[in-house]
Amino acid sequence: MRFKRIFVIMKKILLLLLFFVSLTSCKAQNTVQTKNESSDIVESRRPKLVVGIVVDQMRYDYLTRFMDRYSEGGFKRMIREGFNCKNNHYNYIPTYTGPGHASVYTGATPRYHGVIANDWYDKENKRTVYCAGDDTVQSVGTSSTSGQMSPRRMKTTTFADENRLFTQMRGKTIGVSIKDRGAILPAGHTANAAYWFRGKSDGNFISSTYYLKELPKWVQDFNESEIVDSYLKTWNTLYDISTYIESGSDLNEFEGSFNGKETATFPYDLRKLNRINGGYDILKATAYGNNIVTDFAISAIEGEELGHDNFTDVLAVSYSSTDYVGHKFGVNSKEVQDTYLRLDLELERFFNYLDKKVGKDEYTVFLTSDHGAVEVPAYLQSVNVPSGYFNSQETKDKLQAFMIEQFHDKDLIENVSNNQIFLNKKYIDSMGLDLVKIQDALVAELITYENIDKTYSANTMNTTQFTFGIEKLLQNGFNQKRSGDVIVVYDPAVISYGKTGSTHGSGLNYDTHVPLLFFGKGVTHGSTFKRTEITDIAPTISALLGTSFPNGSIGTPLEFVLKQ
Repeated sequence: MRFKRIFVIMKKILLLLLFFVSLTSCKAQNTVQTKNESSDIVESRRPKLVVGIVVDQMRYDYLTRFMDRYSEGGFKRMIREGFNCKNNHYNYIPTYTGPGHASVYTGATPRYHGVIANDWYDKENKRTVYCAGDDTVQSVGTSSTSGQMSPRRMKTTTFADENRLFTQMRGKTIGVSIKDRGAILPAGHTANAAYWFRGKSDGNFISSTYYLKELPKWVQDFNESEIVDSYLKTWNTLYDISTYIESGSDLNEFEGSFNGKETATFPYDLRKLNRINGGYDILKATAYGNNIVTDFAISAIEGEELGHDNFTDVLAVSYSSTDYVGHKFGVNSKEVQDTYLRLDLELERFFNYLDKKVGKDEYTVFLTSDHGAVEVPAYLQSVNVPSGYFNSQETKDKLQAFMIEQFHDKDLIENVSNNQIFLNKKYIDSMGLDLVKIQDALVAELITYENIDKTYSANTMNTTQFTFGIEKLLQNGFNQKRSGDVIVVYDPAVISYGKTGSTHGSGLNYDTHVPLLFFGKGVTHGSTFKRTEITDIAPTISALLGTSFPNGSIGTPLEFVLKQ
């Protein structure tokens, strides 16, 4: 009886043990399945193709001002199906093309990626350098020096670089733009290729030996086609010009024009005008320059088989003609409006192609700009808005006289460019002078000049931590090794530029506030007025792809943009 009771107890214990073993096994199996499912989810969220679109000089209000005129398949589709960040800003000064493209793709500011302007004074080599210039490489596709370009002056990686590293170089990267810097900097250091437009008498897309020794056959075929020539035609408004009520009058005194054209008014006979306007270069400053970029981007997808396999590819597209048109005609011109209405149709054409070629649910797109632009100050003055023009040469002469009077020496200043003053430090040291005292003296002198709003020394930038305002933007754009000794900030809407057309470069809203749209695979639908910054784009795309962030990135992934 006793043994029987012991046997029953042992049997119950054994059954209980078997139950717990079985339960543990199920939990372990479920954990493995969960991990595998999680891996599958991450893999399934990766698009086959990421298309980054930068629209050069696109102010945020171009999105809203022309909205009623846009088609359903371009900007409106991105907003309808994707996510609209309505309060997106650049978080540094200067707002130029080179730094802008570098910042979008690196998630860093000039303080870290080193592209402090389009051109800047090289303090070490005592010469002005170009952000994408590289005389160690040769041109490919042209006999000119226009192809001697590379991304080597950009110090950090792009999200495209990180994707290449992540995929063991299986994922491709191609950069495409009218401008060399618009193609090269976004594509990064490890790109398969970057292509840009050589106008003049060529009218071809070219590259450099940094990427390849000769143009691929698909590029040669594009260049040999008559696609570019087909756009040497009359540029007239897409719709009846009387309906373009969102912009100023066509005939006014605030716009530049092409050589050989008495007034900056529609229509423009490009075939007739091209010979005295740089040949094929005339297309850059028309709406048709964007058509050429779309044509070439589509050819790149075909020729490189982008989005063809499960390794994510990156196509960096920059529409530069919007910038050329803005510089020539100005923010309020009908030429700018027509350019954006036509660009909208180009986006629709491009997205329809991606739907068919890559698959509607297999690609992700973001669209932003490298900077905005100021209204033509002469126009602002005509409507009583404070604005003006800065006389750079007059200021240089006045400053030179000050240095002679104050320090009895005219050789202390080495270079003045990009609103910065570069001092001759070796000479100052040899003369036994105090560098910081000279910087401070220049700051005190310059702040008294007309149309100068703020001045700061390099010493201040290096020793003071700014947390808000223009000062913070200056600091984010200040690179200790490359920037100057004194930085100058103009009054609002004051520019050093001609009396016609628009420009950019400041830390004010007209230059910093730009669109940011996401749509496609992995992107949720919605919008926000929460402040986002340009440096958030790269880590957001990296988070979508599951890759490392660019190595100098300071941005934050926009979680509300991505499907969880």
